[in-house]
Order: sequence, then structure tokens, then C-alpha cells
Amino acid sequence: MYIAMNRFQVARGQEQAFEDLWTSRDTYLAGVPGFVEFHLLRGPEAEDHTLFSSHTIWASRGDFEAWTKSEAFRQAHKDAGASPTRSLYLGPPKFEGFEVVQTVKG
Repeated sequence: MYIAMNRFQVARGQEQAFEDLWTSRDTYLAGVPGFVEFHLLRGPEAEDHTLFSSHTIWASRGDFEAWTKSEAFRQAHKDAGASPTRSLYLGPPKFEGFEVVQTVKG
């Protein structure tokens, strides 16, 4: 399995707008080969931002990479750099990708 994460520093006071933007948009992930699960995570607060992370689980790194080259990916991210959304962030998201080494289920 492969986990792809983007970390966002969301400007303080913009958290609800950020959450609304993410929860109301079409992710275009349904039916994408190898897609397993998506989570939007809200993390710790700092003086000037709240940390958020988008977290997707994929069957393999290859499946994730194929998604990033797909039309569905382009549609899901078409407004990512638009002016109205830029004011929500303190900078660009930071991508982190992980190969799963161990999984423990309850």
C-alpha cells in the first residue's frame, strides 16, 4: 500500500472555509483504480495557522502515480491555485508519500 499526504498551513480564522471547500468538492476518486480511502485531517493550531492534511490510501505507489497523470486528477485540482482559495493558505501544500511497511488492524 501507499499513503499520499498533503500538509496545508491554513491561516487562522480560515479553517471553516477550508473545510467547507474540501467537503463540498468532488474528489473524482470514486472508481479510480487502486484508490482505497481518503481522509481530511485537522491537526494542531499554531499562532498563525492550523495544520491540515489530506490523506489518501492507495493499493500501490503505481496506482497513485497513475492517478496524478489522469483526467480525474486534473478535474479534482483544477481550482487549486485559484485566487479565492490562495488566501486560505500560508504557502503551498507540502506533499509526503509513504510506502506502507506494516499494518496492524483491530
